[in-house]
Amino acid sequence: MSDHTPCLDHVVLWVADPVAAARFYQDSVGLEPVRVAEFAEGKVSFPSVRVNAETILDLAPRSLVEHMNMLPGAADSAGHPVNHVCLSLPPAGFDALRARLAAHGVPMTEVGYDSFGARGKATRNFYFRDPDGNVFEARHYA
Repeated sequence: MSDHTPCLDHVVLWVADPVAAARFYQDSVGLEPVRVAEFAEGKVSFPSVRVNAETILDLAPRSLVEHMNMLPGAADSAGHPVNHVCLSLPPAGFDALRARLAAHGVPMTEVGYDSFGARGKATRNFYFRDPDGNVFEARHYA
């Protein structure tokens, strides 16, 4: 990847309890926690979880809404999650995620087929929610 190719750096999710959210993403989704101890110690304003080498999910506590002044109206986004975030996985990772979510009692949709995405039609996909109501899609391509 060149320095001129756009890529997704991070997505910020509003969560009620960032430490509990990080635990969910680590235990149920299999993502690596980032800065959780520093957040718990009051050293940083939010923790994150790593999706891959280039992308993280920031877990923003709703108490940060008062600091959302970078643009007029930015604070109005608190509590309004995006429609969904999609995670693309290899086939084995897809199956492992589905098994991990089932083991943790996380409700999921049935597996769908041929859903369109960034790389064309995905072979399989399904949806699930995190404890804060954020919707995720998991998929894999052939």
